[in-house]
Amino acid sequence: MKEYRQSRFTRPPGATEILLVRHGESRAHTPDEPFPLVDGHGDPELSDLGHEQALRVGERLKSEPIDAIYVTSLRRTVETAAPLAGHLGIEPVVERDLREVHLGEWEGGLLRIKVHENDPIALKMREEERWDVIPGAESHDSIQRRVKGALARIVKAHPDQMVAAFVHGGIVAHILAQAAQSRPFAFNGADNGSISHIVVVQDRIIVRRFNDSAHLADIGTDNAMT
Repeated sequence: MKEYRQSRFTRPPGATEILLVRHGESRAHTPDEPFPLVDGHGDPELSDLGHEQALRVGERLKSEPIDAIYVTSLRRTVETAAPLAGHLGIEPVVERDLREVHLGEWEGGLLRIKVHENDPIALKMREEERWDVIPGAESHDSIQRRVKGALARIVKAHPDQMVAAFVHGGIVAHILAQAAQSRPFAFNGADNGSISHIVVVQDRIIVRRFNDSAHLADIGTDNAMT
């Protein structure tokens, strides 16, 4: 009798696998030492824990068939990608449009303070699941336009390949929410150094995993925003 067994997932022809790696923990913010800004975005360096998380990511992914590494214009992604890039001998490509959500007047680390203090605007942001309740912050449509364009460029450049994209918590959340057609903030809170995995075929995104942090189990994580 012919048997019909369950089969494992295989990448569709022409598709691109993207490992979305959230950067390692960035340094703590203090009111008297705000983060430096790059093009209006807070640009802190990694903390000691963040560097350890980056090393763990590099060890975890060095055996994967990765053809390219992408980072954003913010150094916490560059620093997190460095160990893996060293293992693979790949020079990371900067994809500026995968940078973190712009937080308007709450850039430079102020968001962390406002969230910690349960500022009314922070509470409204969570309730309405919108970044742009923050004065001057980026709208959902703005994020969607640039992230969609960035993914399209990566997919066009890498059919039938796997790439690692070192990005930010807000961007991981946005991409997965769009793929799942879920609430906008349903995937907020990816751990620092975690790996999420999508497969893009034509205009369709298949979600393979979210917030995989098994490689970080014994060193702790920090899921603070940005």
